[in-house]
Amino acid sequence: MLQDLAGSGIILLIAVALGLLILSWIVPIRLWVTAIASGVRVGLGSLVGMRLRKIPPPRIVYPLISSYKAGLPLHTNELESHFLAGGDVERVVNALISADKAQIELPFRQAAAIDLAGRDVLDAVQVSVNPRVIQTPKVAAMAKDGIQLIATARVTVRANINRLVGGAGEETILARVGEGIVSTIGSASSHKAVLENPDNISKTVLAKGLDSGTAFEILSIDIADVDVGKNIGAELQTDQAEADKRIAQAKAEERRAMAVASEQENRALVEQMQAEVVKAEAEVPLAMAEAFREGNLGIMDYMKYRNIQSDTQMRRSIAKPPEGDKDA
Repeated sequence: MLQDLAGSGIILLIAVALGLLILSWIVPIRLWVTAIASGVRVGLGSLVGMRLRKIPPPRIVYPLISSYKAGLPLHTNELESHFLAGGDVERVVNALISADKAQIELPFRQAAAIDLAGRDVLDAVQVSVNPRVIQTPKVAAMAKDGIQLIATARVTVRANINRLVGGAGEETILARVGEGIVSTIGSASSHKAVLENPDNISKTVLAKGLDSGTAFEILSIDIADVDVGKNIGAELQTDQAEADKRIAQAKAEERRAMAVASEQENRALVEQMQAEVVKAEAEVPLAMAEAFREGNLGIMDYMKYRNIQSDTQMRRSIAKPPEGDKDA
């Protein structure tokens, strides 16, 4: 009997302990006491409602305490709605506190919108107070005299709170500054003029208003380094000369091929004519024999023809140079 009572008592104690644990989780008494002690009035019903809405009460109460201590009037409904929208409540509250200390006007709705847009609103406030220096990569450009210059610049920017939502980021700033450097160097008459006054690059680029449409305001552009690169103009002229040379060689090869083809064609014509002459000469004896048979050619005429042939051969042998003279 006593054992049954002891077992029932233990079960009851365990049930009570579990009930108290569940109650303390549902009703965060310690968090409520902390809020009351900090001067923030948050009802137990509100804390229980946060649990039911699957909102961790510390994620709302602690930022609310921080804002209250900083003198910023915020309400739990605003923080809860921002948390449910996927925002970072603590970061937004810290940004509001930093903006208030720096005397920067930043309403809660604007800070929440910046945070939901994916930007770090706290970092934006800090960059607005302490401008950031970003360095461009090496930018290569060619002056009008054909000399290449390689420049790097340091850009001092300050965040523009009003353009953080929808404004372009640092990559756009760097791209625009690089484009401005290329344009300024390219319009210079000589690379020496750029080396003598590199500050003209920063003045020209800064006057173009490159920060329009971005989330930053450009305060200054300083040329950090300018190096002399290749002589692009000379390389282009060399490449052009080489290209002209190849074109001329190709045309000469084309003319040589045409000449060889023409020579071969003429040689074929000569050979064809020689073949026709040989063929015609082969028909001469037949024609003479036919003339003898028909009585159209007498013996005296034949002898005169032979004499003419002998005389022609003699003249050819006289006109032909000796073999020794030919070799000489």
